[in-house]
Amino acid sequence: MWLKLFFLLLYFLVLFVLARFFEAIVWYETGIFATQLVDPVALSFRKLKTILECRGLGYSGLPEKKDVRELVEKSGDLMEGELYSALKEEEASESVSSTNFSGEMHFYELVEDTKDGIWLVQVIANDRSPLVGKIHWEKMVKKVSRFGIRTGTFNCSSDPRYCRRRGWVRSTLIMSVPQTSTSKGKVMLKEYSGRKIEVEHIFKWITAHAASRIKTIYNAEHLKEEWNKSDQYWVKIYLFANLDQPPAFFSALSIKFTGRVEFIFVNVENWDNKSYMTDIGVYNMPSYILRTPEGIYRYGNHTGEFISLQAMDSFLRSLQPEVNDLFVLSLVLVNLMAWMDLFITQGATIKRFVVLISTLGTYNSLLIISWLPVLGFLQLPYLDSFYEYSLKLLRYSNTTTLASWVRADWMFYSSHPALFLSTYLGHGLLIDYFEKKRRRSNNDEINANNLEWLSSLWDWYTSYLFHPIASFQNFPVESDWDEDPDLFLERLAFPDLWLHPLIPTDYIKNLPMWRFKCLGIQSEEEMSESSQDTENDSDSDSTDTFSSKDIFEDKQSVVHSSPGRASHCDAESCSCANKYCQTSPCERKGGSYGLYNTNEDMEPDWLTWPADMLHCTECVVCLENFENGCLLMGLPCGHVFHQNCIVMWLAGGRHCCPVCRWPSYKKKQPYAQHQPLSNDVPS
Repeated sequence: MWLKLFFLLLYFLVLFVLARFFEAIVWYETGIFATQLVDPVALSFRKLKTILECRGLGYSGLPEKKDVRELVEKSGDLMEGELYSALKEEEASESVSSTNFSGEMHFYELVEDTKDGIWLVQVIANDRSPLVGKIHWEKMVKKVSRFGIRTGTFNCSSDPRYCRRRGWVRSTLIMSVPQTSTSKGKVMLKEYSGRKIEVEHIFKWITAHAASRIKTIYNAEHLKEEWNKSDQYWVKIYLFANLDQPPAFFSALSIKFTGRVEFIFVNVENWDNKSYMTDIGVYNMPSYILRTPEGIYRYGNHTGEFISLQAMDSFLRSLQPEVNDLFVLSLVLVNLMAWMDLFITQGATIKRFVVLISTLGTYNSLLIISWLPVLGFLQLPYLDSFYEYSLKLLRYSNTTTLASWVRADWMFYSSHPALFLSTYLGHGLLIDYFEKKRRRSNNDEINANNLEWLSSLWDWYTSYLFHPIASFQNFPVESDWDEDPDLFLERLAFPDLWLHPLIPTDYIKNLPMWRFKCLGIQSEEEMSESSQDTENDSDSDSTDTFSSKDIFEDKQSVVHSSPGRASHCDAESCSCANKYCQTSPCERKGGSYGLYNTNEDMEPDWLTWPADMLHCTECVVCLENFENGCLLMGLPCGHVFHQNCIVMWLAGGRHCCPVCRWPSYKKKQPYAQHQPLSNDVPS
């Protein structure tokens, strides 16, 4: 996951550098930047009209170029980037789709239940022709779609009862606008009552109703009162302009950001005293001023801050985002990161897509699951301060120059999706090349054959189906179906056998094995007492008399002796089953499993035991004590047995410890036990 995240961040860095490279090329060829201002005098009449249409200003009553140019200057400064975007949008001959409503419920779900948008619906009455013709309606749809206004057609023949209840007895135009200034409030339906059925007149009717929701200030006293007022809105954007009404994009944004940002239009057309505007920092007309608790920000002074709907929408979204905006952003980033798996995974083509589908499903599921508690926490009233501080941090970071570059690059690549996809593909191919080269240098096996990979996938699936427990282990699984197909038929004949999983015995080879070893540490007085006891014994043939000289190291065992130990016992002269190494059965006592107990001075050499094995002296399988030199085997739980005993136990299908029933193929955390020293007195 971290590798994919690193590659995704590297890809964003490549996009950032590539955008700067394109800017350098444009500057080298034309000598202009995207942020460079354009003089409207040098533009043609067609380009001026294109700018006004993108900003949403009517020019039907302005026949001369001079009047159109002045209207462009009154609405805001024009940059090269905005001019390029407007001309590109005009040249695009894409047809905008319009919704055809099937009935009352469809109309209610899309129009009346939409709280943050504008709908323009043409109602066609029964046995009547539409109010707007097909050609003019297509122009109208294309014109209003620039400002996020959705369109549709409702034919009363599909639901005449609903039309009669609404009073739609003749063909008309209906516009839905949010009724209140709160988010997700009620909507109201307005009917067009004009006589002129022309695109410009209908558009002017739409913009007039949308602009009526914006608070308008006409004098300095009202401005001073509004500027010093503190209300529920943390973010306010002011438009100081010499216009009759705000542009359509400004009105459309006020509806889109209902409840988040307050839009205020200051009409300075008839102002005589403009000293207060100088006091608050407004020197030029027109000006777009963003006021936040952190201060005043002048929109239009940084890269990508154009006087258009798309530019201001991305700017306001970065300052005051909704939870849905953050979710969509996280969804895009997670899927871009998941698609990196297509290039990181090496091998067969089918393998790449299988891994990709698995990664996409996993990442999206985890994203949705992780968002559920976040949405729950955001509803808590105790997190209001956290929410405010988060928005404050966003406002501080997104009003920087770097943030303006990122927004400009986002608008550039979103308007050129082919360039975005091609750079992503090129980045992925480079990752695939270097990853393949790295694996070849490390001599990693790469299965590039689709059939071989599908065969291995089928083997894994059958292993998971018929060996459910063993499929989760780290050891390799060898299927028995290839050797004996009759075993598969036998299992089908006895369904109860499916409930008992088969576990391969390969893990037994990896279990720890060692030899049991006894130590003898005796003083001279104890040696003499031991010799006297043996001489007085009636059965001299059954006694074993030995001294420290008779003890030597067993050649068949692996013993690591410490400097403080000078003598050992061998298998012929000493046995842990004899009286010198006699021990009690395995018992759990204190912190160890089966504390040893010697009758005399002989004790096992615990240094030869693995660190995670419990100390005991008896095998619970055969119930016999460990003899010196015998081969032992330990299980992951820490219990120790004779090697032959435990192998026969496990090979019989009982893959668990005879003592604690812990699975013999599953690792377990070792016990924190006290290791007895050689000079400890056994109890």
